[in-house]
Amino acid sequence: MSCRWGTELWDQFDNLEKHTHWGIEFVEKYTKFVKERSEIEISYAKQIRNLSKKYQPKKNSREEDEYKYTSCRAFLMTLNELNDYAGQHEVMAEDLTTHIICELTRYIQELKAERKSHFHDGRRAQQHIENSWKQLESSKRRFERDCKEADRAQQYFDKIDADINVTKADVEKAQMKHQVAEDSKNEYLTFLQKFNKEQNAHYHTLIPHIFQKLQEMEEKRIERVGESMKTYAEVDRKVLPIVGKCLDAEMHLVNIHNILSDTKHVVESYKSGFEPPGDVEVEDYSLSMRRTVSESSYLNSQGESKPSRSNSRGKLWPFIKRNKGSGPEDCSHLPPEQRRKKLQAKINDINKEIQKEMDQRDALSKMKDVYIKNPHMGDANSVDPRLEEICQNTDKLQLDARKYEAWLVEVETRLAEKSDKHRPPSGLYNSQTTTTVNNNCAHVNRESPDGSYTEDHSTEHHLKSRSTDFDDDFDYEDTLPTIGTCKSLYPFEGQNEGTISMTEGELLYVIEEDKGDGWTRVRRNEDEEGYVPTSYIKVFFDTNAKGAMTYI
Repeated sequence: MSCRWGTELWDQFDNLEKHTHWGIEFVEKYTKFVKERSEIEISYAKQIRNLSKKYQPKKNSREEDEYKYTSCRAFLMTLNELNDYAGQHEVMAEDLTTHIICELTRYIQELKAERKSHFHDGRRAQQHIENSWKQLESSKRRFERDCKEADRAQQYFDKIDADINVTKADVEKAQMKHQVAEDSKNEYLTFLQKFNKEQNAHYHTLIPHIFQKLQEMEEKRIERVGESMKTYAEVDRKVLPIVGKCLDAEMHLVNIHNILSDTKHVVESYKSGFEPPGDVEVEDYSLSMRRTVSESSYLNSQGESKPSRSNSRGKLWPFIKRNKGSGPEDCSHLPPEQRRKKLQAKINDINKEIQKEMDQRDALSKMKDVYIKNPHMGDANSVDPRLEEICQNTDKLQLDARKYEAWLVEVETRLAEKSDKHRPPSGLYNSQTTTTVNNNCAHVNRESPDGSYTEDHSTEHHLKSRSTDFDDDFDYEDTLPTIGTCKSLYPFEGQNEGTISMTEGELLYVIEEDKGDGWTRVRRNEDEEGYVPTSYIKVFFDTNAKGAMTYI
C-alpha cells in the first residue's frame, strides 16, 4: 500500500488541514509539559537550597561551637552536598530550557509558517480549478441556450419557408441563430478541453506536490518531537553521575563520625579541673552542741526569728552564672579548667585582631609607597594618621595578649601542681585528734549547669538568712565555737554581702560546716567572719571540738 499523501489522499484536503493543525498543537503541548517540568526543577532546587541554608550554623552563635563534634560536622557536609544536589537540578532545568523549550518554540513558529504557505498554495489551486469549472459550466449553459434558440429559429424558418411573403431579414435572422449556436459549441468545447487539462494537472501534479510537502513537514515534525524526547532523557541521564557522587559522599559521611573524638570534646568543654568531693562524714547529734548567732548576724541585729534549715538549704549556689558579663577580666570566677579554656580563647581572638591590624598596616604601607612613586594618585602623608592609629591598636592588643598569656601560665601551673597531688582517703574511722576531709569541689547536686562559677549579687538575701540557719535544738550563744580549720585552695574575693575574702593558702577557722548549700562559714579573727565556697577550701575538722562532726 502506497503511503504518499498526494496520490492516496488527493481528495482529503480539509482532513489534512485538520491533522497538521493537530500536529502543531501536540508540539505546543509537549513544549508546555517540558516547561512545567523545568519550573518544577527550579522550584525544587530553590526549596532544597533554602532548606540547606535554614540549617546552616549562624555566625557568632552557639551553633558554631556545636560543629566541633564530628556528627555535627558530618551534618554540615551533608548540607553542603545538598547544595550541590540542588545545583544539578538547576542544571537540568537550564538544559531543558535551552535544548528543548527554546528550540521547540522556534520550530513551532517555523512549522506554522510552512504549513500556512502550503495550504495557501493548495487553496489557490482549488480556487483556480473551481473558477475553470465555473467557466466551463457557463459556456455549457450558453451553448445549450443558443442551441435551443437555433432550433426555434429553424422551426420558424421551416414554417415561413412556404410563405411567399417572407423577407430576406427573416431568413438572415434564422441563419444568424444557427451561427451563434455553432460559436457557442466551439467555445464550450474549448473550455471543456481547457478544464480537463487543468483538472488533470490539478489532481495529478499540483495537489500531489503540495500534499507531498505537507507529508514531509509532518514527518519532520514527528522526527523533531522524537529528538526532543531523546534530549529530555539525556538531560536526566547527564546529571545522574554527579547526583550519584553527591549521594555517595553522603554515604561516606558516616565514616566521619568519631565517638571517641566527640567524647573527648565533651570532656574538654565541661571539665572543671576540680577533684570529686570526699565521702560525707557522719554527724553525731548525740553530743551536746550549742550554737548562737554571731555578732555579725543580720537577723540578730534586725530581731528576726530563726528560719528553718529546710527553707535555706539548696538555695545558695554561688557559682551559677546569672550575669554573663559580670565576671572579672582574668576569669578567676571560673573553675581552673574552664578558666584555662576561656583565657586561651581570648588569646586566640586577640591574635586574630593583631593579624587583622597588621594586614591593614601592610596594605596602607603599600598604598603609601604607591603615592610616593606616583604623587598624582594621592598624598602619601594622608595615610600616616591611620598608620599611627593601627600601631597604637597593635601595641594595645599585644599588651592584652601578654596579660592573658601570663594568666594562662598561672592557671596551667596550678593545674599541673593540682594533678601531682594525691587526695587522702576520707570517711574512715580515725583515732587521731584531727581528721582531714578533702572538699575540693561541691557535691554533684550543687554542680553548675554550664560548669562556671561566679558570685551572684542576687543571692545576698540568702546569705543574710544563712547566718541564722540553725537547727531548732540549738541555743543562742554570744559567738560560735570553732569546729576545725581550713586552708584556701584558690583566692576568693567575697564581694557579696555576708561573704569573706581570702587569699590562696590562707588558714581560717571553721565555725559552721557546709549544710548542703555549697557554703562554709569561717572566721579570720574576732571581727571578721563570713561564708566562703566549700569547693575553694580544704577542711580539717576537730573531733574534740564542741559541736564537731564525729566519725564512726
